[in-house]
Amino acid sequence: MKFKKEIVCILSFLLVILMLTGCSSAPGGTTGNKINKNVVNIGVTDSLTTINPLLIDATELSKYAIGFSFLPLIELDSKLNVVGQLANSITTKDNRTFTVKINKNAKWSDGQDITADDVIFSVLRLTDPKVGNVNIGGYAALKGFDENGNSPEGAKNIAGLKKVDNKTVAFITKSPLSLATFDNTIGRYLFTIPKHVLKNVSPDKLSKYSWFNKPTVISGPYRLINYDSNHYISYTANENYWKGAPKIKYLNLKVVPASQLYPGLKSGEIDFVQQTLGVFPQEDYKNVQKLSNVKTVLEQPLTNQLVLLNTKTISDVRIRKAIQLATNREQIVKSLLNGNGEVVDGFVTSYSPYFDSSIKPVKFDLDQAKKLVKEAHWDKSKQLTFLVDSGDSTFVQAANIIAADLKTIGINVNVQTQDLSNLLAKAAKHKFDLFAVQYTLSPIDPYPDVDWIVNSDGDWPQYKNSELAANLSKIQSAKSTEETKKLYSNIDKIVQNDVPLYSAYVLRSLGAYNKELKHAEPHIYGSFNNVEKWEK
Repeated sequence: MKFKKEIVCILSFLLVILMLTGCSSAPGGTTGNKINKNVVNIGVTDSLTTINPLLIDATELSKYAIGFSFLPLIELDSKLNVVGQLANSITTKDNRTFTVKINKNAKWSDGQDITADDVIFSVLRLTDPKVGNVNIGGYAALKGFDENGNSPEGAKNIAGLKKVDNKTVAFITKSPLSLATFDNTIGRYLFTIPKHVLKNVSPDKLSKYSWFNKPTVISGPYRLINYDSNHYISYTANENYWKGAPKIKYLNLKVVPASQLYPGLKSGEIDFVQQTLGVFPQEDYKNVQKLSNVKTVLEQPLTNQLVLLNTKTISDVRIRKAIQLATNREQIVKSLLNGNGEVVDGFVTSYSPYFDSSIKPVKFDLDQAKKLVKEAHWDKSKQLTFLVDSGDSTFVQAANIIAADLKTIGINVNVQTQDLSNLLAKAAKHKFDLFAVQYTLSPIDPYPDVDWIVNSDGDWPQYKNSELAANLSKIQSAKSTEETKKLYSNIDKIVQNDVPLYSAYVLRSLGAYNKELKHAEPHIYGSFNNVEKWEK
């Protein structure tokens, strides 16, 4: 952070620090266990990657941090229903034209209407090559956008976007696209910015434009006032919010180590922990659940701990099946997750409307695994490299258990821990035999992730299956949930049979909040949809 010399900026900075460190004289402070009714502190365990809506990436913290000031078009609620945010609805009749109806009451904080022109302007700036966002692949589906999701430099109009009226925009695709995929690649991740404020800023300046660090005109409930990517993000209420002024004046996202979430909740210095923003260590679950001043929510199974197998170096499917058979998944969930998880085969978890309960997970069976290893004439002197995220202490333990069981069936595995960035870099170059990573697939739209993992040119397991690809392609034009469920079921059965990967377990993550906080409850989806109604 750069400090200006003006005394007003120094005082502003000191105020934020006081708010975040719990000083009783500041709006964000506490006195013992006394609750300050003017502030909510949200505990998070990841650093902020960007606060700029035009640089939005796949990280949860950036999505929500931006969304407090600039609303997405739609969001999911805790029951996986699509609910309007800036838009009232997104509909399609042919899976090619998606009609976005902006809420007729939606206004910028300066009183101007939020219009179709704002939405189109935002898309064209987000996808302008001079802005440089590399996380816009979803826009490649739209007419006029290239294979990377970019629009032509400086474009003012494009075939894939049409203004229907002042509050309606049509998005037009090159080929059929499911509504769920549109909602989860564009609807939930497009943060509209004010054209009347930013139209004269050249695209090449927008990625570093300081206005986004303290925006003067917003659409959301809270205005960003200060941030330090590794420590805090602070907001004040937007008194002109078109859905009604927030009841809580100050909101802070406090970046802390995972080990500090429990003591922060206990002391009252943290009010709210959402499951994907603040990740509790497994060993703290029971302690958090016992706190007298806190309510907890153990979420449905969502985050998949995937084990991917390099099908080029482990080409014999019998060996891949043996590895899965020798992974005692039920015992790992029981002993390392304290039962807070589930075992499935394939991609779809029980949290999804597409889950097929008739697909029974492969059971732990060392005898059958040994038989397959023997049939395959496996070279027992060969050593396989198993890459594991060093930051995931639970799976590091699980990987060593798996390696020990594999050794008993004649497969030698060397577990290598790597930080996540190095892990992903090696995985991209296929420098592994086995590779484990936590992966959260949207329960209502697993398609983009399934396509990436097992059907793209750069897929990690280097696996291709024409039947799987055919099922995937049909998902985009499926007419019902049941049809879509059947297609995902087919894919999960293929994966179960060929084992390019398997799920070690699916995590049930814990959320928690102070009992004094009303109208708030942490869920993986929908936690902040009505944050303006929170109160103490």
